[in-house]
Amino acid sequence: MSNAIFARFFDLVAARGEQRGNADLRRELLAGLSGRVVEVGAGNGLNFPHYPPDVAEVVAVEPQPYLRGKAAAAARTAPVGIRVVDGTAERIPLDDSCADAVVVSGVLCSVRDPRAALEEFRRVLRPGGRLRFYEHVRADGGFGRRQDLLAPLWARLMGGCRVDRDTVGELERAGYRIERCRRLVFPPGARVSVVAPRVIGTALPLERPGPA
Repeated sequence: MSNAIFARFFDLVAARGEQRGNADLRRELLAGLSGRVVEVGAGNGLNFPHYPPDVAEVVAVEPQPYLRGKAAAAARTAPVGIRVVDGTAERIPLDDSCADAVVVSGVLCSVRDPRAALEEFRRVLRPGGRLRFYEHVRADGGFGRRQDLLAPLWARLMGGCRVDRDTVGELERAGYRIERCRRLVFPPGARVSVVAPRVIGTALPLERPGPA
């Protein structure tokens, strides 16, 4: 499925997930944020209604034109100021150290180079800034092996989305310290969905050692 077709499919089906509890998880993801936030892979703006009032500005980065248009429309009714811009996870059109937080939800599963994306998040975060993440991930055991088998087909059908990503491991290998990470299944009780295993949490990029 091409990215353009997948974008329209996502826009059609996303509302069902919100009604089944995804909206509550988005509120959990964004709770307590303040200052300037960069949301990467904003999609059609599903997070926008849930930003708390202490957020001064959200810069929402979305590469797909159809979804970017939907996000711009959603931004007009958001409770905080949101500016929607073109860009990718690996190339964010902002200055260094400009954000108090970076937010991703359903993004690290589909970026081509997770390490490059995580380095870009580090670049735009101010010292002490955090990454907030809500992602589907590879499960342990037999279910994880099933995800491995289905991953190539799923990626072709779902716009490059990978169901075999070890996102928490990617974060740690990229030099992030996991401060909070809750594992869950969504929707609750799901047994067959390859995108049901999920994580939600916060990570702090550790400082790189300077030259000797």
